[in-house]
Amino acid sequence: MGIVNMLLRAVTWWNGSTLNTQFYTWRKGQLVGEDEQGNRFYQTADGKRRWVIYNGEAEASRISPDWHGWLHHVYDEPPTKRPLRHKPWERPHHENLTGTALAYHPPGSLLRPHPVERRDYEAWQPE
Repeated sequence: MGIVNMLLRAVTWWNGSTLNTQFYTWRKGQLVGEDEQGNRFYQTADGKRRWVIYNGEAEASRISPDWHGWLHHVYDEPPTKRPLRHKPWERPHHENLTGTALAYHPPGSLLRPHPVERRDYEAWQPE
């Protein structure tokens, strides 16, 4: 089973990091911080390259706006050193659930577990 796992890690990027990414991270990466989901953020010594090693599925919407801004060089300092101030009306960040069983379906959608019966609409029938 060890060889199969090693081969899968070498060629799949959606189940965590590949072997090449792990090797590069081991050689040149400096751990900057970790978010509440267990994703780990790294940068090179000169700070020019920044990347994330996902804890689980590699889904970009799992990254909070604070860490997203740091990854894309919007902020120089990571949220571990200088957290962003949040407004009291801001909701906590959560990943995009589109395409999953937990996705939002508006009232009247056929994808809802119990679709609403519409009485204000009469379907056209050919004569």
